[in-house]
Amino acid sequence: MIPVRDEPVSIGPTLDELARHADRPYAARVVYDDETDTTLPVLRERLAAGQERLFLVRNAHGKGAAAALRSGLESVVEPYAVVVMADLADDLAALPAMLAQADAGCDLVCGSRYMRGGSQTGGPLLKRTLSRLAGVSLHWIAGLPTHDVTNSFKLYRKALLERLEIESTGGFEVGMELTIKAWAAGLRIGEVPSHWRDRSDGESKFRLWRWLPLYLRWYRFGLSTGLRRRLGLPSPSAAS
Repeated sequence: MIPVRDEPVSIGPTLDELARHADRPYAARVVYDDETDTTLPVLRERLAAGQERLFLVRNAHGKGAAAALRSGLESVVEPYAVVVMADLADDLAALPAMLAQADAGCDLVCGSRYMRGGSQTGGPLLKRTLSRLAGVSLHWIAGLPTHDVTNSFKLYRKALLERLEIESTGGFEVGMELTIKAWAAGLRIGEVPSHWRDRSDGESKFRLWRWLPLYLRWYRFGLSTGLRRRLGLPSPSAAS
């Protein structure tokens, strides 16, 4: 599932990279906000040329990253959904390992930049630092079974998506929300090493200062869940 907003240059290489690394049949569901998106002509050219497995999904929940992710995940009918960015930042070579963990029973599999074997190249220093701090601290202090809770590059079992409600309304914190909620619900989470690289063209859609309070909401929920577990108390049922 690929959310887009004006990605005419990178969407083609992203779809080609996906085809190169997918080790089984798949559907590429590209989610867009409206007809002004400059990604659409490129996608429709590919459809006209007979590209199979490509599907366009109109954002049904209003504009923005969180709404696009929600619309895309709701459109999935396959057993698993993998969120992939359209800027070639994600390590699609990790897909077979992610699918293998899902086949082995994981409900959610994280592409992890911060576990042994993972890496991150480029991007703003403050964003990288806060992301690593959040992931590593929730892993070691709260016991969250992944080192990289903030990465959007994740695999979700469809049954998980049907069970958990997405409350996020801002941006890419959706992945953090679903990971922490899945863990709080006792679902099985795995991770595989992933290499993230900053985009080489276009403008990032990530808005640090606008979305930071939204990430902090789920960070507090995850920390509270972990600490309550360590004290033998029931997990909180909802974030506040």
